[in-house]
Amino acid sequence: MARMIDVAVVDDDRMLLDGMRAWLGQVPELRLVATAATVAELLATGPATPPDIVLLDLLLRDGSTPGDNIRRLLRTGSRVLVISTVPDRTRVIEALRAGADGYLTKDNDLPTLVAAVQDVVAGHGAHSPELAFACAHDDSPAAPRLSPRERQILLDYASGMTLKSAARRAGITVHTAKDYLDRVKAKYQQAGRPAYTKIDLARRVREDSLDAG
Repeated sequence: MARMIDVAVVDDDRMLLDGMRAWLGQVPELRLVATAATVAELLATGPATPPDIVLLDLLLRDGSTPGDNIRRLLRTGSRVLVISTVPDRTRVIEALRAGADGYLTKDNDLPTLVAAVQDVVAGHGAHSPELAFACAHDDSPAAPRLSPRERQILLDYASGMTLKSAARRAGITVHTAKDYLDRVKAKYQQAGRPAYTKIDLARRVREDSLDAG
């Protein structure tokens, strides 16, 4: 039996919040534990135990910025799935770089939302069409260009493999695999997005959707 996933929703559209209550009430494995119009309100009045995931509206009327909202929620231990009315490419990338685990537009159906929530909570990230499009067309310097071998070593290592196992799978020595991984870290450092640990590297994989294709 799948464990219950606790969900909170932050959105200043009351009709959407009512709709979310009705929608999520149909899904036995999801439990809506809080709704709020702002992140500040959720943190002040929400449950004592942070929800597994927060569905966060991208633009709120309180003047808060998406990046700040995402980072505040991440500090509580919750994962964040951004929801928006439009698939704005720039905003999608900005949300991912702030630490969001996925981005969905509000015209998606309930099964798509449920699948995205489950993927995010499982640590896989939510790979929506709007997210894939934004990443595929992102040519900013903050998205380092990795060679196929650098990408392979990064994906294997960040997924939980030891460097020795990643090297064996790639058919190279551990020393060579370390060289590739050091190059990856250097490229992220140069892009202003340092990744010092395996956890950092796993987050970069999710942010840049490197495991989506």
